[in-house]
Amino acid sequence: MKKNYHMLVVEDDPVSRQTLAMYLRKENHEVSEARDGEQMRRVFAKGDVDVVMLDINMPGEDGLSILRELRRQSEVGIIMVTSRKEDVDRIVALELGADDYVTKPYNMREILPRAKNLARRVAALRLVRPDQPATTFDGWTLDAAHWALTDPAGNHVKLTRAEFELLATFVAHPGQVLTRDQLMNHVGRRGHETFDRTIDVLVRRIRRKIEADPSDPRLIVTVHGIGYVFQA
Repeated sequence: MKKNYHMLVVEDDPVSRQTLAMYLRKENHEVSEARDGEQMRRVFAKGDVDVVMLDINMPGEDGLSILRELRRQSEVGIIMVTSRKEDVDRIVALELGADDYVTKPYNMREILPRAKNLARRVAALRLVRPDQPATTFDGWTLDAAHWALTDPAGNHVKLTRAEFELLATFVAHPGQVLTRDQLMNHVGRRGHETFDRTIDVLVRRIRRKIEADPSDPRLIVTVHGIGYVFQA
């Protein structure tokens, strides 16, 4: 697995964009820059981007619209890097499929390991062995080798990378109560800006996809004050 990754910084402010890009290049990563969605698409079309660092506040298309578009077509790593600090902005970004959310001003030495850890997971998932066995639960099939979830009727259900990692963690620990902190470790979201609701948002998204009644979940059950347990 390669140690250096291709990072794409999408930011309309040239000083912020170039400062972050310069820091990443000093760490020997390949870095592309884009000031808007149009430039981003040209870079992204080459197909070798590992992580996109995306601002929300941009003229024309905002970052959330771009995030939604990226998530429809790719499982590339996406970190929102923005001055918006409200919980609602963070939750909306996570709901749309962002992998991480960093607010400005940020510490360069913090954002680098976040980006590297995310890129490492993206690269690892691209290299999953094709013979790795799938796991079944309650008629569902979770296929790690092909990043696929199939419902009991045989229909493919799309998951974001964070959803896949979290569901795979639950499937690997049936009947075990897992705290939010333990689950955070498995989906790679650590740091002082991460909060418990990140896991709650992901659980809510997964429930909408696999539960017959998401308001009365039977597979991923809340253990109040602790976390969740997978009861398939």
